[in-house]
Amino acid sequence: MNWIWFHRLGSPPHFFRIAGKMVPWFAWLAGIAAVTGLVGGLGLAPPDYQQGEGYRIIFVHVPAAVLSTLAYAVMASAAGVGLIWRMNVAHAVAASCAAVGAWFTLVALATGSLWGRPMWGTYWEWDPRLTSELVLLFLYLGYMGLRGAIDDTARADRASAVLALVGVINLPIIHYSVDWWNSLHQGHTLLKFGKASMPPSMLVPLLLMMLAFTLYFAAILLVRARGEVLRRERNARWISEAIGERP
Repeated sequence: MNWIWFHRLGSPPHFFRIAGKMVPWFAWLAGIAAVTGLVGGLGLAPPDYQQGEGYRIIFVHVPAAVLSTLAYAVMASAAGVGLIWRMNVAHAVAASCAAVGAWFTLVALATGSLWGRPMWGTYWEWDPRLTSELVLLFLYLGYMGLRGAIDDTARADRASAVLALVGVINLPIIHYSVDWWNSLHQGHTLLKFGKASMPPSMLVPLLLMMLAFTLYFAAILLVRARGEVLRRERNARWISEAIGERP
């Protein structure tokens, strides 16, 4: 297998250029998917036969919850690559994931609480899914706090990478919590064997919103990663050359 592409991505100037070219594509596609998904979910999809209009919060809550775990998986994977192969770009990507993932987690918790008030009669319940999602937020905050507490970048990279990898154990707990324990949280409707238990009029807008959130995450991640690379490589010669090439 040819691993040239992998090693090229580890080159800060190459990553900086490639990421800059990809950001507009991800951003525009995210905007198109979001507008289409919101129109379909908030305007065209029918009310739910049990939850009425209140179910429509899923078009934000579910994508935010999925991206909260996806962002952590990307962060931990990049941290692992950086730890094993000592790639500064990988550590930069991991560091750039944390704040974005934390915001997704916060949005998931907030929208879940808003949904829970009319459905459960309370904004918060120490439900296994909610509790493990809250632990995820603490993992993000702990990762960022650990990085900020260590002045030496190399030491911060190694320490935070270990924490990110240890925290991966929480991801299957989040996903399977509704199966392993008695939970008030709704069961799986998408990520399960067989057909999704949603009509197409609801499923299609939800999938579009999930796509929009994923593309938005990719765009924001690359923007932040480019900034992190610039910070780490601020004294490198290629930065002045790259800036000089801009019109």
